[in-house]
Amino acid sequence: MPGITDSLGKQKGEEKGVTLTETLIALAILAAVGVAFLLGLGTAYKAVTVSGQHTTAESLAKSQLEAIKACPYDNQNNPPDYSDCKITDILEQPEYHDYDIQISAERLDPKEDGADNDDGLQKITVTVTYKGRELLNLEGYKLKE
Repeated sequence: MPGITDSLGKQKGEEKGVTLTETLIALAILAAVGVAFLLGLGTAYKAVTVSGQHTTAESLAKSQLEAIKACPYDNQNNPPDYSDCKITDILEQPEYHDYDIQISAERLDPKEDGADNDDGLQKITVTVTYKGRELLNLEGYKLKE
């Protein structure tokens, strides 16, 4: 009498369990997928962190540039000194603890009538650093009003 067959055409009793090799291969594939997933998460986290730092640096630089534009025009010093206009009140807040701002200014002479006369125009450069690493340079201009 022929044996009873299952849907795959195997006779009952011929089925064997999963071999150790098949189990190890399945575990290796699962481990590789898990490692790739964790590496992707780490990369995404780093990208979000760096993006957040750059966004903060841009905001600080724009705020600093606006603060300088609101300060009195320095036509006494060469190069102009706007260190008194530094936005220290913002930088003292805990979320900006690791950020710093450097300000440099240079006299421009569009009429080319001498270096001691800036013709009422100065180029301002604001540099934002995070933990000593430069993140952003923003340039703007200050006009004498």
